Amino acid sequence: MSIRTSSPTNGAYLPAPNSERSMTVYALAPIAEVEGVPKADDMIRHLVAAQEATARTARKLFPLVDDAKDQPTADVLTQRIDVHEKTAWMLRSLLED
Repeated sequence: MSIRTSSPTNGAYLPAPNSERSMTVYALAPIAEVEGVPKADDMIRHLVAAQEATARTARKLFPLVDDAKDQPTADVLTQRIDVHEKTAWMLRSLLED
């Protein structure tokens, strides 16, 4: 089972949730799923790690965007990275004594 993407240009399919193929996609994700219900501080640490991973992943796109001379996408990346870095900073402040 697959879910068709909304992009009319590429005709790509995304793996359906819980399919064997989607599990491969999840295995490649930089953010690990948390098992059970962690303590509050651990939840915050997981959120910080996820925000940092998202910012790192977005930052890796800059060479591609730069090569394509795609300034609007570079602007969006800059804004998203800023949001994720600020969110990580705010979450880290919750962990300070």
